[in-house]
Amino acid sequence: MPYDLKEIAAISGMPGLYRLVKPTRAGVIIEALDEKGTRSVASARNKVSLLHEISIYTQDYDHTVPLTEVFDRIYQQHGTELALTHKADDRDLIAFMGEILPDYDRDRVYLSDIKKLVQWYNTVSKRLEYQAPAEDDDTTADAGQAGADEALSTAGVIPATEETNAAGNPEAATEAKPKKATKKKAE
Repeated sequence: MPYDLKEIAAISGMPGLYRLVKPTRAGVIIEALDEKGTRSVASARNKVSLLHEISIYTQDYDHTVPLTEVFDRIYQQHGTELALTHKADDRDLIAFMGEILPDYDRDRVYLSDIKKLVQWYNTVSKRLEYQAPAEDDDTTADAGQAGADEALSTAGVIPATEETNAAGNPEAATEAKPKKATKKKAE
């Protein structure tokens, strides 16, 4: 994943993007992804949309492209400095989207969505560090293949040995002491 979008959210009724810091009883503490980085509380009434859960529609009706992948494609072609802004000419924005994702669904992806995508990318690329995708190691692929040949389950049968019934084993079959029932005082 090029940009870690798991904690980045767009919140209804609040402009910009926010990093989710910590949940509270009344909502969630958020930190603005701008120059100030001010912290505030987003109410539980606000709709919080995490960016890593957002996808772009494609011509294939059952297929969408995750926003993280779209951001990765933008980074591969333009880097962190995107010359285009959300206030650019409509034709430039549509051409940009066609360049990044040629098979996007032109009926279900609106111009406002493209503007939001460009605005979000500019914000994220300035505030978050790009992480190059991890290369697939041959060692992890070999380990996964070797593990596929081994049995993964004992089918619920684990032979009892002297070690499992040893006095020092807290999981050994010993009688559990019943807990005392406590009475609650009526208030």
